[in-house]
Formats: sequence, structure tokens, C-alpha cells
Amino acid sequence: MSNLPQKESSPSIVSPFAHAEAAVEPKRTTTRKIILWCGLGLLLLAVGVIGGVVVSQTLNDPYRTLQVFPVTKYLDSPRALAGSKFKAELRVEADLAWKEEAGRLMLFSTAEDSRRLAVLIPVSVAREVYFTKGQTYLAEIEVKEGGLIYANSIRKN
Repeated sequence: MSNLPQKESSPSIVSPFAHAEAAVEPKRTTTRKIILWCGLGLLLLAVGVIGGVVVSQTLNDPYRTLQVFPVTKYLDSPRALAGSKFKAELRVEADLAWKEEAGRLMLFSTAEDSRRLAVLIPVSVAREVYFTKGQTYLAEIEVKEGGLIYANSIRKN
């Protein structure tokens, strides 16, 4: 036998909580949180879609770069505006005449000025729109030679 001392077995240490159950339950994702996150995601998606539609319509508006028609300046000197294009919010006052080759001659007033303006609406444009007295329309107008106002395009406002 050897002269080395023998190791004695050490007593095992037992925790006083060894047989106790955990009092704190582990965290679990609740359905309430899932519903909240889904609702938030849908809200953000809706805001994004609405924002996209608004931006798209604004950028695709053919009238957005045109200046508003200066009625007073036109009535003072129609020839000074010859060749210029404008946008105008027109209110139908009267239908004066229709000629198959020329189009429809109508009287309009604008939102800025109640004085009446004669506007020639070409056949191609007049066939696409039905005009009713008192209704308002948004138009791209051009002052042509002689001071006559032509509606290059028009849509119901």
C-alpha cells in the first residue's frame, strides 16, 4: 500500500430550494401583443398607400405647373397674353353656340372674378364633357391670336 493519505469523501451540499417550484413563470408572447403589432403594421401600410396615391396624383396632374389665368390682365389687354397657357377654374354661365367644324363657344366666370369670359372649346374636347350651367370645371386654357381663349383640355372639378 502506498503512504499517500486517502481522500475522504466530502459531504454533498443540498440546496434548501431543491424541491421548490419556480414562482416566476417564463415570459410568453401574448396574443394581445401580436394583435397590437399587426394593427400597427396595417396602419403604417394604409398611411403609406394613401401617401403614395396623393403623391402620384399630385405629380400626374397636368395643370400643376400652369399659372392661374389672370382675368384682369386679360380683360385689360388680351393680346398681351397671346400664346400663353394657363389653368383656370371655370364656372359655366351660358352656352352660346355649337359649330361642328369649330366646337362649342361658351361663357364662363372664374373663381377669382365673376366677369364673363368667352371660351372656345374644340370639338375633340367638347365631345368628352357634358356642360351644365353652374357647374365648375378645371381647364387648361390658351390665349390665341386675336385674344380668343381656347380650352385645350377640361375636366369636371
